[in-house]
Amino acid sequence: MGYVFDFNDARAYEIWLADPKNQSTLRLQTQLVLDLLQPSPGETLLDIGCGVGFHLSVFASRKLQVTGVDPSPYMLDNAHKTLGNRADLHRGFAEDLPFDDNEFNYACLITVLEFAESPQKALQEAFRVAKDRVILGILNRYALKGLERRIKGIFTHTIYNRARFFSVWEIKRMAFSLLGEVPIAWGTVCHLPISTSRMARRIQVSPMIQRWPFGAFAAVSVTLTPHFRTWSLPLEFGAKNTISSLAG
Repeated sequence: MGYVFDFNDARAYEIWLADPKNQSTLRLQTQLVLDLLQPSPGETLLDIGCGVGFHLSVFASRKLQVTGVDPSPYMLDNAHKTLGNRADLHRGFAEDLPFDDNEFNYACLITVLEFAESPQKALQEAFRVAKDRVILGILNRYALKGLERRIKGIFTHTIYNRARFFSVWEIKRMAFSLLGEVPIAWGTVCHLPISTSRMARRIQVSPMIQRWPFGAFAAVSVTLTPHFRTWSLPLEFGAKNTISSLAG
């Protein structure tokens, strides 16, 4: 079992989320996820590690049929308050999802692998329950912000002491090891400190800037392709009848 957010973590996140700058950060990250996902109204999406439901709320506003799963009862309590009946919420772990194969069009894991006991197993489960695309949001290990978080964790107790950081290339390697050479797209944001200025916003959403691999948040979209298992079947025929036909 990976790290599960407790009551204090849930409360700290609630306080963090109340800050307008942090909300701007999450909106910027969620927009990058949506740009890569390109979902259509009515499609189904599973948010693995949905937390308090911030991303689920955005997905639901896009007319998606949304489901969330999280191991923390405290985070799920907050999600229920945020979403009401707009989402189907479950308690469960990323490495053992309580859903059928190909049950959803999309699955997303946003800052989930960082706290999973087995990131590869969590990714494998996401690939199992989705049929079109899986998208991952990660704390980029090659960003200056990621380095700052790791250094800060050496000297003080933060939630990032519990996290492992990934790069886009590590996620691609994991996906290829599980699925083969499938189509993958990615982008990064939060290259600069969050600002409310219009110019800063234009820089952050620039497609050229988002192709730099050093933003604090990276999103990786994995397109799933069907795989078919084939096997040989013996061809049955009547040998006696065949010989008789040849003789006649």
